[in-house]
Parts: sequence; C-alpha cells; structure tokens
Amino acid sequence: MSDISVIIVTYNSAPQLRPCLDSLLAQTCQDFDIIVVDNASRDGTAEIVRNEYPRVQLLANDSNLGFGNANNLALTAAQGRYLVLLNPDAVLLPDTLAKAMQHMEENTKVGMGGGLLQGTQGEWQPSARQFPSLLNDGLTLSGLANRYPKSRFFGRFDRSWADPLLATAVDWVPGAFAIIRRNLVEQISLFDPRFFLYYEEVDLCRRIHQAGYQVFYWPDLVITHIGGASSETVDDLVFSSAGKQLTLWRMRSQILYYRKWHGYLYSVLVKALEQSWHQLRALRNAKRAPDKAAESRHIVQLWEQAWADTQGGLASPPQPW
Repeated sequence: MSDISVIIVTYNSAPQLRPCLDSLLAQTCQDFDIIVVDNASRDGTAEIVRNEYPRVQLLANDSNLGFGNANNLALTAAQGRYLVLLNPDAVLLPDTLAKAMQHMEENTKVGMGGGLLQGTQGEWQPSARQFPSLLNDGLTLSGLANRYPKSRFFGRFDRSWADPLLATAVDWVPGAFAIIRRNLVEQISLFDPRFFLYYEEVDLCRRIHQAGYQVFYWPDLVITHIGGASSETVDDLVFSSAGKQLTLWRMRSQILYYRKWHGYLYSVLVKALEQSWHQLRALRNAKRAPDKAAESRHIVQLWEQAWADTQGGLASPPQPW
C-alpha cells in the first residue's frame, strides 16, 4: 500500500495533461501511485499516457462516465491510504503532496482538505466555499456577490471576503485538488453516481460533515489551475455567460443536489428563483439587447427541461449526459 493514490480524470485534456503529470513526477514525496481515468477522449490523451508516462496506470473508458463515476472507477485500482483528486489542468508545486499528507496526519478529524487555487497569472480562484443555498444562489445570480466581494454577507458563498492565507475549516473545497482519507471513503463511499458533472464534490463534502469529520482549507498547498478546459471541448451545449459551466448539466445536478439535501419545496424555489430572474432580464432587454433577452428566455426553457429530465430531482437522466 502506498501513501497516496493520485486520481486524474481526463476528457480531451491533452494540452494540459503533460504539465500536470510532470509536476507530479517532480514531487518531493515519491510514495504515491498515479491513476488516469480517460473518459473516451478524442484528442490522443490516452496515447500520451501510454507512450510517455509508464509509471502512470491508465484506465481508458469507451464512453464518458463523467467526473464522479470516473473517480469511483479509479478506486478499484487505488492503493493509497490517502486519495488525491486532481484535475488534468492543475499543476502542483514540488512539496504539495508531502505537505498535504502531513496536514492530514496532524489533523485526524479532517476528512478532506483542499488548497489555494490560482490561475496561470497567480490570480485567486475560489478555493474554500460555503454550501449552496437559496440565498447564496440569489446573491450570485444578482451579481451582488461579484460587486461586493469583500463583504462577509455578499461574498459569503466563495468566502471572497476572507484572507486567503489563513487556514480554516470550511463547508467544501473544489475537486480540482483535494486529499481524502481512504478509510473515510470506504465508510461513506466516494461520489454519488447520479451526479454526472457538477455538485458531486459538494455532495461528498456534505456527507463528510455528516460523518463527523471536517473539511479544511490549507493555503500552503498552492495549485495552479486553468479551470473549465475539459468542459470547453463539449459541443452543442449552452455555456453560462458567467462561467465555464455547461448550463443544462449544471441545472440537472443543481436540482438533484437540492432535492437530495433540502427536499421538494426548496428545489422548486431554487428553480423559480433563476427562472424569475431571467424572465425579468428578458423583459428588460427585449428592445435594447435582444441577444441577452433571447439568452434569458433560453435559460428559462432549460430549467423546465432539466426539471423534467431529473423528474424534479428524483432521478439522474441516462448517462452519459
């Protein structure tokens, strides 16, 4: 058994994968195995792993299993006492794995830990967050969270008000980089297979808290993360203008998450909140910005589709989405 199993799920990730794997091979800690799960990439990602990285174990899928289910598959091959989830568009400093394991060894009540995510120019990315809620969704949707990031109230969801250099217990950390106890995963399982993409790590962190463990943010674990690179290769779906999410997939997972943790009425209110916002936005932009009005009307329709697809949050649509 190794100390750490690093799991990387790839989907058309060839341009980013080499720097990611090279940063792993340069780690000061060397007692770890690397598992790449490729979700039927079309850009030669699997061939890069086979031909250039003999140390890496490749699990090549015939279809796209999504993020959560591909990570679940990797558990069949993982040997580590700790699991590290890593995005293929993330690069680690040489001491990251050693520090991450040390933090977990010293903090036995921490079930999952994350680090400081930054862009390629060193810009801060949300790294330690509150759980989604009707209030947090409303603050984000309205733009108030972005307008007043230093406010403890308006910046609550991304904790953009907080000092990013202070370690702290948080609700959840993104799956771009996370370290998890293997024995905890054996107790509560890894990802809920119903989430094809998005909200799967939020759901996992809720279950970690439910099991009596903490989720922690450690800023000395610095990860350079491009973000959204794989999602941009998916064709024919609508992207959010505010981010790099596939809008319909995000809505499906959002409904599944809220129905699971907050019930039917809360799920209805979340759907109504975003639909109402975009109905008002469509009316406001009908004459002065027809393209924006059309975008909002389409988002309202997508919510109806996502609700029907998930049976109001009771079931995941047939996968791959």
